[in-house]
Amino acid sequence: MVPELVGAIVALVCVALVYAGMAARVIKQYERGVLFRLGRVAGDVRPPGLTLIIPFVDRLAKVNMQIVTLPIPAQEGITRDNVTVRVDAVVYFRVVDAASALIKVEDYKFAVSQMAQTSLRSIIGKSDLDDLLSNREQLNQGLELMIDSPAVGWGIQVDRVEIKDVSLPDTMKRSMARQAEADRERRARIINADAELQASKKLAEAAQQMSGTPAALQLRLLQTVMAVSAEKNSTLVLPIPVELLHFLERGNRGDTPNGETATRPPREREPERRLDPEPELEQGPQRVGPQEAAPQIAPEEIAPNGEPARAPDLAPDRAPAPDLDGVPAPGPETAHHPLAPDPGRGARPD
Repeated sequence: MVPELVGAIVALVCVALVYAGMAARVIKQYERGVLFRLGRVAGDVRPPGLTLIIPFVDRLAKVNMQIVTLPIPAQEGITRDNVTVRVDAVVYFRVVDAASALIKVEDYKFAVSQMAQTSLRSIIGKSDLDDLLSNREQLNQGLELMIDSPAVGWGIQVDRVEIKDVSLPDTMKRSMARQAEADRERRARIINADAELQASKKLAEAAQQMSGTPAALQLRLLQTVMAVSAEKNSTLVLPIPVELLHFLERGNRGDTPNGETATRPPREREPERRLDPEPELEQGPQRVGPQEAAPQIAPEEIAPNGEPARAPDLAPDRAPAPDLDGVPAPGPETAHHPLAPDPGRGARPD
């Protein structure tokens, strides 16, 4: 009898241990338990720790109460100013009512994801491109409000929504780059013009200050020459006054600086032409070559019979005068030049 009693006790203990193992549940700190008994919610939400349920009757569902990071897939849409963009975002939410999250929505994570995608498309269509690029804080708040409104009834609270990236077409990127470049160039020109204005005022003051002392301008020129000559690979150009060029030109045309008349080079001097038809007297006898002694007869002085024609004497004072006594006047062969020496009287003294 005793052995049967001991066996029954052991069997009951084993059954109790198996029942306790099947009925005991451990809920973690970041979880909450919702007990369903025969399909209905029984009691309140079970806190973290050890809890017991009725096996085969109760079912305990655990809900994570941590903040969930849910990335929103990139959504492509058209902005209000007709620009095609591709925007992706991320949603941070958590469950505040475990029973509502399990009862009122089938899969609260999937529901929040779909609501976030729809809200993101709506935000893209209502916003301009500049708002997507510059006013992201305002868009994040609007997107958070749009997602949080239906999620409150699901026992879910949206903590934060962030737009991660805005992808633009390549043509729009080039257009924006040109716009930014033009804006920067405009600002650079304005700054440069302002600098030129200030520099011109300072230069005007400096010119007014140097006008009283002309030597200051020469000193400034020498300083500039020294500054430029410090670079070995630079070419130095010195200005030459126009007055100096005029002075050199007058020196080449007129008198030299010491008062003497400037003469032309031999190759530029024109040959002198004698106006006196009379031959010059030579001082002393000169030897005449055979080529020089030969008379040169012009082609127009040849007679028709082949003999040289006698050149007419054009001088009226040398024409033979008629002799009153009937003696013929000497011809051109016997006439002699008035300045030639008389053969009977000897050489004519100078």
